[in-house]
Amino acid sequence: MSHPTKLDINRLNLEDLLKRRFFFTPSFSIYGGVAGLYDYGPPGCAIKANLLNFWRQHFILTENMLEVDCSNLTPFQVLKTSGHVDKFQDLMVKDKVNGNCYRADHLLAEALEAKLEKETDESKKERMKQVLSRVDEYDETELGERLKEFDVKAPDTGNDVSEPFPFNLMFDTSIGPTGLLKGFLRPETAQGIFMNFGRLLDYNGGKLPFAGATIGTAFRNEIAPRAGLLRVREFTLAEIEHFVAPHDKSHPKFQSVRDVQLTLFPASNQISTREHLVISIGEAVDKKIVNNETLGYFLVRTNDFLQKSGVKPSGIRFRQHLPKEMAHYACDCWDAELLTSYGWKECVGIADRSAYDLSVHSKATKARLTAYEAFKEPELRDVLVMKTNKKVIGQTFLKDAGVINTHLSQMEDLDIAQLRDCLQAGSGKTKWTVGDKEFEFTSEMFEFQQVQKKISGMMT
Repeated sequence: MSHPTKLDINRLNLEDLLKRRFFFTPSFSIYGGVAGLYDYGPPGCAIKANLLNFWRQHFILTENMLEVDCSNLTPFQVLKTSGHVDKFQDLMVKDKVNGNCYRADHLLAEALEAKLEKETDESKKERMKQVLSRVDEYDETELGERLKEFDVKAPDTGNDVSEPFPFNLMFDTSIGPTGLLKGFLRPETAQGIFMNFGRLLDYNGGKLPFAGATIGTAFRNEIAPRAGLLRVREFTLAEIEHFVAPHDKSHPKFQSVRDVQLTLFPASNQISTREHLVISIGEAVDKKIVNNETLGYFLVRTNDFLQKSGVKPSGIRFRQHLPKEMAHYACDCWDAELLTSYGWKECVGIADRSAYDLSVHSKATKARLTAYEAFKEPELRDVLVMKTNKKVIGQTFLKDAGVINTHLSQMEDLDIAQLRDCLQAGSGKTKWTVGDKEFEFTSEMFEFQQVQKKISGMMT
């Protein structure tokens, strides 16, 4: 069964109407404006305020979340540790003649969509659809090969474009008059929650689960923001980090939403049938299409929020990230996508970040970013134990094997669980950072076992 790919409206007329009635307008317009920056007028401000108030009611108040308001400025070391300095980037190409910049995956997708409308050869159309379904997954080399395969040119001039290369999306700055303390305008709001994990845990009586939430401004130096308000360089984010024990990702309210039907677009379907899957969240979790109950619960809550905000059910789907598309911190990730005149576009990202952020920040600062779960009496518990295949590790990583083996031998329970989860989510492969280097681990290098031990409590 085919599904719509774009919302059929006159976008230019609608945008012109919204600008004339001052819902929004390009910032600094009397100076010619700056791409990706917009100001909201009175009606735009009213809509934004109402939406944020409803978000706070729907999530923070209803779910008893703990709200924080954190700094927009972030020191270099925080985002270096989190992985953003090295990995928060998109692939870019340049017009070889005039130097205009384009985001490479978007350029390829737009070119293929235009070619599809004119192509009559069914085999060529099928090839284009296949590439389109995986465009978000291509690395630098693969994307360059696809751009050449379909002879993609700069849309404004028809000139050849360069090979793709990475571009970091963060705005850098200096903090203080000396210029010695390097920093960034935050690209996401989540790091503020992680920085305050210990205080939030104390505020919650030292107990898991709990959720931190924040509303604030984020900044991303987008390569080519040409989609109106959908892709901007400064925007408001409303973000939640829900903390659970790694060994128990159940949710106390999951049974109340178990029968809710969602439109899912799993990674396997994107690669094969390209069809949506309408399924109850209970069945999706049972079949491990969605990783766990907590992730499933928030998919349902997000779906409910979007519908109550005025989005038609037919215009909502949840698309799972492809393995190579997965963010460096995620073990499973779903985007709530809305059907727009630009096609299906991400509105919400819902990821199982595992213990990645807390683990790396704890290692960098020696701060304890864990919760201790004390038992009333000693209990026999399943404890996850990891054995490493040093022969395979040695043959694979050669001179780096010693450093890697030392790192693996010092891993805590949370790190071991995260590694196992990421290997499972990545079909037996995952990227893993050791020191300043990133390596690809495979399931052949490890054996995970659950063994029973009598313990009086555990760090989670």
